[in-house]
Amino acid sequence: MAYKSGFIAIVGRPNAGKSTLMNALCHEKLAIMSDKPNTTRNNIAGILTKEEAQYVFIDTPGIHKPQQALGRVLNKNAYMAMEDCDCIGWIIDGTQSFGSGDTFILDRIKTLHKPVILIVNKVDRLSKEKMMEMLMNWNSQYEFDEIVPISALKEDNLLELLNVFYQYIPEGIPLFPSDMTSDHDENFQICEIVREKILTRTQQEIPHSVAVILENRKSVGNKLYLHMTVIVDKKSQKGILIGKNGKMIRAIRLDAQNEISKKLGQSVDLELYVRVENNWRNKEDKIKKFGMDEYSDD
Repeated sequence: MAYKSGFIAIVGRPNAGKSTLMNALCHEKLAIMSDKPNTTRNNIAGILTKEEAQYVFIDTPGIHKPQQALGRVLNKNAYMAMEDCDCIGWIIDGTQSFGSGDTFILDRIKTLHKPVILIVNKVDRLSKEKMMEMLMNWNSQYEFDEIVPISALKEDNLLELLNVFYQYIPEGIPLFPSDMTSDHDENFQICEIVREKILTRTQQEIPHSVAVILENRKSVGNKLYLHMTVIVDKKSQKGILIGKNGKMIRAIRLDAQNEISKKLGQSVDLELYVRVENNWRNKEDKIKKFGMDEYSDD
């Protein structure tokens, strides 16, 4: 069996299960997850090295109709991943019908002339009759190279999905060292953990208005001290995020501190501050500064 290595862009609409799938395939939490749309903002590589192949999965932002400059940047990140990859894994929520958002993605896919695997997620929620009806409907939309039903959450049929991906990536040597699992460093992952806890505990506009910056990191003995800033884009959001008597920000801080401590295997002292950057999601320089434009010219 020839050794293969290649990039697989995992794309789809918001909340289709892209991050859940990549984490399950890589057996590690590399991308944060929540039920909020557009949780993923950066293209994040999950690297799975096996005896027969190295699979580099690119978890991408959900492709959507953008309302702000940030949304346009997130779509651009996803489109660039599609253009640069060897194979596209288009993941859909099997409980949802084909809609205008899918047409948006399909129109882009048609221009790329790349292998496309349709990954039908959440099939554990469907009856056999519903699944057959849904598969026939999707099969009529486009001539997919393969269609693979899975449950990312329950990790069902993922080995079959890997076997399918193997058929469509090129022969070649590993692209990354075998012990490397992501292309984003620990500091990025720490910031994402904080943002995930904000997403989990807040509602409405807050989750979409937040950026997290690591200001300072210092180790003293076996303790890690982290000083981080949470950016919001309106003054009113700062009060909501801090909460009455600081209750909300304290809960977020403790949630994040506990997970970071477990991830790094050491005691962590986390300080969080909230700062307002008015309307930052519509300012391209701020979006770049906060690290969300994966393909900026800088």
